[in-house]
Amino acid sequence: MKALHVITGLGVGGAEQQLRLLLRHLPVRCDVVTLANPGPVAEGLRADGVRVTDLGMSGNRDLSALPRLTGLIRDGGYDVVHTHLYRACLYGRIAARLAGVRTVVATEHSLGDTRIERRRLTPGVRALYLAGERLGRATIAVSPTVAERLRRWGVPGPRIRVIPNGIDASLFRYDAARRGQARAFHGIPQDAYVVGGIGRLTVGKRFDLLVRALARLPGDVRLLLVGSGGEEGALRRTAHDLGVADRVVFTGERPYLPAPRDHTPGLASLLSAMDVLAAPSAEEAFGLAVLEALAAGLPVLYTTCPAVDDLPPDFAPGARRVAGGTDAYVRELLRLRAAGPGERAVPDAVRHYGIERTAGQLMDVYTAVLSGPTRK
Repeated sequence: MKALHVITGLGVGGAEQQLRLLLRHLPVRCDVVTLANPGPVAEGLRADGVRVTDLGMSGNRDLSALPRLTGLIRDGGYDVVHTHLYRACLYGRIAARLAGVRTVVATEHSLGDTRIERRRLTPGVRALYLAGERLGRATIAVSPTVAERLRRWGVPGPRIRVIPNGIDASLFRYDAARRGQARAFHGIPQDAYVVGGIGRLTVGKRFDLLVRALARLPGDVRLLLVGSGGEEGALRRTAHDLGVADRVVFTGERPYLPAPRDHTPGLASLLSAMDVLAAPSAEEAFGLAVLEALAAGLPVLYTTCPAVDDLPPDFAPGARRVAGGTDAYVRELLRLRAAGPGERAVPDAVRHYGIERTAGQLMDVYTAVLSGPTRK
């Protein structure tokens, strides 16, 4: 079997890193096409031996990418085309149909109640999504929550498969040496209490709530924000206005593990450097950062996380749902700080979402779509 994965970009994001991790465990020959932005994840995929092609799209309406993608699919002799993220799902499904490949699978990574990948869910966005969805064979939801959102949107239930994101727990195992190195690199005192936040710096992630909470926490508390985005400037201004700018560290986007020539700590090291992860986003499709923190043995405070909420409560005893805003997070952070460090145990939730299981479920979907009507 030969599969082509089409994704909007390969910067450091949850969907992008999930794709790289998945390809390491799929027993299928896979190539990757990125519509634009061949960032660090593209470099990592190439290091893994995956062929990556960058179409270099100049924007959402760069229609010249469509015939080029169609030609790549036709010439590649692919059995399955698997698309990821909104723009790639639209272009990839159309190109696959034009190339004569009807075995098309799409993964819906980031569908919220009001936004899809930072786009507002307008009637036009919904109509375009549903028109493209009909060109595929199956749409994969990364959680039951996303599956229900797709059904409400109008995607037929029989076309939806639920395959959660997977995690390689060994990547995030707590390491005291990496903790010290990451703190030293970013100028964080070794005895500081570090609150972490991971994700794109956008309004929806509500990291401003953590900056405001920091201003009400003791002076030995630091905030470590891992990610980049359009809200970074606003977050820096808020920190400055509240007098806590020297207690907030912005790392930018970081891959799980840095490239050999990159001496900046990767996400795995930064998780070891934290004492708690706070995830105040009010709208999540899965909550991969929460699982990564749990794999590092961290306590987690979150507002929404289908990955945890869809499991029995005892699967993630270290994850606590926080209802409310800044006041509620301040109370919970003070409680955790007073309780002291735990034993860094890895809960059952992490094992439940093992990447091997995710890869096996995806292979079942590939087999099912290939056994359907013969492709034209």
